[in-house]
Amino acid sequence: MESQKSIKKKNRVPIRALIQVASVAAGVQFGWALQLSLLTPYVQELGIPHAWASFIWLCGPISGMIVQPIIGHYSDSCTSAYGRRRPFILGGAALVIVAVLIIGYSADLGYLVGDTFDSRPRAIIIFVVGFWVLDLANNTLQGPCRALLADFTGKDQTRNRRANAFFSLFMALGNILGFATGAYSGWYKIFPFTYTEACDVACANLKSAFLLGVLMLVLTTFLSVTAASEIPYDPLTKKHSVVKAVTPLLSEKNESSSSVVNANDEEDDDEDDEEPESEALFTELLGALRDLPRPMWYILLVTALTWIAWFPFLLFDTDWMGREVYNGEPSDPVKSVWYYDGVHMGSVGLMLQSVVLGLSSLCIEFVCRKLGSSYVWAIANVIMSLCFVGTAVVSKAAQHAAHLAPNQEPPAYIIYSCLAIFAVLGAPLAVTYSVPYALTATYTEKVGGGQGLSVGVLNLAVVTPQVLVSIGSGPWDELFGGGNMPAFLLGAGAALLGGIAAVLLLPRPPPDFKTRNRLRRTHSSPIP
Repeated sequence: MESQKSIKKKNRVPIRALIQVASVAAGVQFGWALQLSLLTPYVQELGIPHAWASFIWLCGPISGMIVQPIIGHYSDSCTSAYGRRRPFILGGAALVIVAVLIIGYSADLGYLVGDTFDSRPRAIIIFVVGFWVLDLANNTLQGPCRALLADFTGKDQTRNRRANAFFSLFMALGNILGFATGAYSGWYKIFPFTYTEACDVACANLKSAFLLGVLMLVLTTFLSVTAASEIPYDPLTKKHSVVKAVTPLLSEKNESSSSVVNANDEEDDDEDDEEPESEALFTELLGALRDLPRPMWYILLVTALTWIAWFPFLLFDTDWMGREVYNGEPSDPVKSVWYYDGVHMGSVGLMLQSVVLGLSSLCIEFVCRKLGSSYVWAIANVIMSLCFVGTAVVSKAAQHAAHLAPNQEPPAYIIYSCLAIFAVLGAPLAVTYSVPYALTATYTEKVGGGQGLSVGVLNLAVVTPQVLVSIGSGPWDELFGGGNMPAFLLGAGAALLGGIAAVLLLPRPPPDFKTRNRLRRTHSSPIP
């Protein structure tokens, strides 16, 4: 008779299916890339000042703070015959499509209900509503996607890192296609129906790009949900599980007591892929955070510092190219041409960044095995810090060149320097998209928590910094004379602090949970 371990190995989801599951990241990220490259300039074209543009982006982190833990909890215990995660993936994808259509047609809808060409308050309201719905939908979609990969990889750390690397790779592919779409300014010619009386060339290009995003998302969502069958959640079976996770990630005290309960379990129970019932509700989230073990708090801290660094650049990178590098201004009829030239060149830079992101994603699992996740994360943050300082150097050089030769395109060496900064940032972005999730998924699986809710908990460390940046970056930049440099330099400092924290606080190497649990069963006291 075959051993239990060999049967488990046969029943594992194959790598091919993991790749197919991860492919949905390309569709999701295609839409994000369009948001990041086109929407900040577009909201200013609608009439929202630069200092207030960052407040539009508050909807993403706020909805993520609320939606992801709720979706995570209910996807952990969903009893649908179609599986726990896939109903939420399908629902989130449908909601994304609705939101994209609202955003793309906001100018037309505003014109229909009374806007003029000089004043578009109704279009702004419709746009903001669509933007909020889009971010709510993206947060509904992304958490279950990550959790589904964690479900299919179980306790295998290598497969988990590999699955997250695939996810990051498809994010890179989505970025490449999305930023390439944003960099092209002739979509209105290919889709002439998008150009209307109320929707000019820039608006028609945005509308066309989002329609392409809808097609991309439909395709990748279909591939993902048909890759492998989920085991439907059975509350009657789970009710009799020996271990019950009362928080998304057990504290050291709870983990110790759980190991005592499991003292008589078989030695190969570490290979069991069943996930204990997660009973943590959103109303208990604060209590769950209070009981988190120290290593998980360190992961959250480094994640928060990393996203404080990233978000100003992700929010205003193409705006930086249009304003500081090309010396343009979207509200000025003359300088708007230079501004949008800079925006399109920024999209080219983001496309190069995504190529590096994809190549780096292929190497992350190998590099983490050689150096350790904490050192890889720290090195990535130091690279980020240097690149953000580099944006200030390039901006000063561009200002000097504009003073010597006004109303001309920046010199080639400045443009190439900007593109180099964009490209180099692809490597730390690959780390940000994979290493924190892999560490969290591995830790959660080993201590018996719900993967959906654990992703929601980690997401709190992503969205909380985004709230702070969205509220503070616009006024912070205005306090120092406008532009994007103050927020970028603040990000450089946060990235450096995150790198230091990764080296000093994160475990090196990651703990061997199997060995640790078995030693606890042998000795009465836990290993310090």
